[in-house]
Amino acid sequence: MKVLVTGGSGFVGKRLKLSKPEWIYVSSKDFNLLKFDDCMGMLDHYKPDAVIHLAARVGGIKDNLHNPASFYYENVTMNTNIVHACHLSKVERLLAALSTCVFPDNLPRYPFKESDVFLGPPTESNFSYGYSKRCMLAQINAYRKQYGLNYSTFAPSNIYGPGDNFDNDKSHFVPAMIKKLVCAKNKSKVVFWGSGDPLRQQLYVDDLTDIIPRLLTHHNNSEPIIISPDENLSIKDMVEICLSLLSKDVEICFNNELDGQFRKDGSNGKFKSLFKDFKFTNFKLGLEKTINWYLQNENGCNNRN
Repeated sequence: MKVLVTGGSGFVGKRLKLSKPEWIYVSSKDFNLLKFDDCMGMLDHYKPDAVIHLAARVGGIKDNLHNPASFYYENVTMNTNIVHACHLSKVERLLAALSTCVFPDNLPRYPFKESDVFLGPPTESNFSYGYSKRCMLAQINAYRKQYGLNYSTFAPSNIYGPGDNFDNDKSHFVPAMIKKLVCAKNKSKVVFWGSGDPLRQQLYVDDLTDIIPRLLTHHNNSEPIIISPDENLSIKDMVEICLSLLSKDVEICFNNELDGQFRKDGSNGKFKSLFKDFKFTNFKLGLEKTINWYLQNENGCNNRN
């Protein structure tokens, strides 16, 4: 099977290429997915049997809050173009990445399940991004219904790991935490956003890249299968684990601003029913690997004492 991956130069795409180098990886430098003609040209050039759609505009809470229109327009345009172009190009299989951000902000029970996706609006801090991904889910299911296509989606929880984005303004929590604590001087005070109470399932990136090829073969369903580990840790818990791995002696404070969604934990029951043998990477182990990668590959600060 000839497989093409969009978002090939992104965080997940680059890690996926390490395990599946025989697949075709494209990025925005190759084709502009905001242009429908580019999407058609890409598919005409490579003629893939399957497309894994990872390309997206992503970012942390601050980036989402400051640029909601850009997040909506860029994501909904790329997604709409790719799905329709795959249909017109007679691509047999499409597997597209959503996010657990598509699920409602408040639900009567947790962890939520795949069937809960449209029971309420997404959280305000990721509202535009979450709705743009919901639009893709609705579009894919419409194409499944009208054309009988084997197109499906998956919704990973927060992803972290080696090769993550450590940019000060655009990074997610785990890389931002690593950078902040690595750069902190001993005996200093380190301030984090929010209260430290929100809960998050952190998915190690190499777990996801192991899972994606399995989903390509085994996930043909209208519901977006949730990919999430068992651990559901608070922000404070993750900071403490990071401190222990770095052996840092610093004072931790929270500014109680931009707390974000309190909890967004999804059930991995459906996933485990399909892949009973899969073992998720423990957060402490995954964080240690990520810290080691950061220390070897990034020079974001001069002080590490």
